[in-house]
Amino acid sequence: MADALDRAGTQIFDEDILFIERFLAGDVEAFDVLYQKHYPRVLALATGILLNPDESIDATQEIFTVVYRKLHEFDRKSRFTTWLYRVAVNRSIQHARSRARHRHQLPLSDALEHPAQPMPSSDPAVRIAMERLALDDRAALTLFYWDELSLNEMAESLGCTPNAAKTRLFRARERFRSAYEEVSA
Repeated sequence: MADALDRAGTQIFDEDILFIERFLAGDVEAFDVLYQKHYPRVLALATGILLNPDESIDATQEIFTVVYRKLHEFDRKSRFTTWLYRVAVNRSIQHARSRARHRHQLPLSDALEHPAQPMPSSDPAVRIAMERLALDDRAALTLFYWDELSLNEMAESLGCTPNAAKTRLFRARERFRSAYEEVSA
């Protein structure tokens, strides 16, 4: 564990590093701590992108499976949560695209029996407007407003520069505003 602290150097202390080091050293229970700690926020992020609770639960399980398999690739240049959110955003978008491809292949009777469940919201217009947005726009809005990430953290999670994140957020807000005005008119 001292090795993990030494590697952290002058960076902000990230307590998750201790659990990552324990996991990489063979302590499987250390991953359970990471899972329990971060599951709610990863699920919320997936829900913000997928807009479907059932799909979000499936995607969240996939996300943690990927993290479990690839945790040794985490380079510690950023906080663990930043890396985790990047995996979550990418995997949720992949999950949505895969679902879209498979949705066209479902028999009509199956589609009618299992309609998509939109994300819960007190304002139906918000839910409908979010459904109309591209996945990347949903990701930007979710990271900034629901997960309350700074522009720098958002940029790291999306794999872009802070200026690009700011631009993406601005454009996502504009598209959301247009969609919301259309729906609520």
